[in-house]
Amino acid sequence: MPAFCPMLILKTGSTFDGLAAVRGDFEHWTAQTMGLDPGQWVRADVRLGEPLPDPAGLAGCVITGSHDMVTDDADWMLAAGRWLSLAMDAGLPLLGICFGHQLMAHALGGRAAYHPDGPEIGTVAVTLTAQAADDPLFSAMPPVFPAHVTHSQTALALPPQSVILATSDHDPHQAFRLGSRAWGVQFHPEFDAEATGHYVTAQAAKIVAHGGDPEAVRASVRETPESADLLRRFAGYCLG
Repeated sequence: MPAFCPMLILKTGSTFDGLAAVRGDFEHWTAQTMGLDPGQWVRADVRLGEPLPDPAGLAGCVITGSHDMVTDDADWMLAAGRWLSLAMDAGLPLLGICFGHQLMAHALGGRAAYHPDGPEIGTVAVTLTAQAADDPLFSAMPPVFPAHVTHSQTALALPPQSVILATSDHDPHQAFRLGSRAWGVQFHPEFDAEATGHYVTAQAAKIVAHGGDPEAVRASVRETPESADLLRRFAGYCLG
């Protein structure tokens, strides 16, 4: 193993073009929230066929969100899933976010698909389970904390031996751990209130179509420092 191992941000999607032009893309939000300097992380965009590194040369990996759907089973999704299985076997610390969480579940023995109750968008309350008390990342979280969400699909079934760490009223699988070093979170610790507000506005019609009030959802959006701290703890876990 080399003397210094960077973090990998496995890019599976991009935010809206207008938002990316001003704020950067998912990998930039993730690295910034983790507190990483430019030399501490590398990116691999699997949609573009960028090669995924040998897990032995990495400190850890974050799998980003995406506007795509896991059930599309695109070739790049299948390739990413195979790499995640190898990385899991190698003991590489993993953290999947939203689509990344679903992809991990799907690739490692669970099942992802559309949520039967429709999308979850905005800032919601996430509640820890009892199993979070001794988790390396979640034990420092408050019992209930706000988190940003925007997803239509979900991990309907988790891989065997998974431990559920957090839930919400809408989604029973807001966070899980598989083994001792792989986590998935349905919420977005890399989002801030500005980004989430943009997603609420962009998806107002979807919210209305499922019986929601976009203005009420937008009014409930707030900053989520407790959620963001999770990414910083993961970086410390991998690099410390």
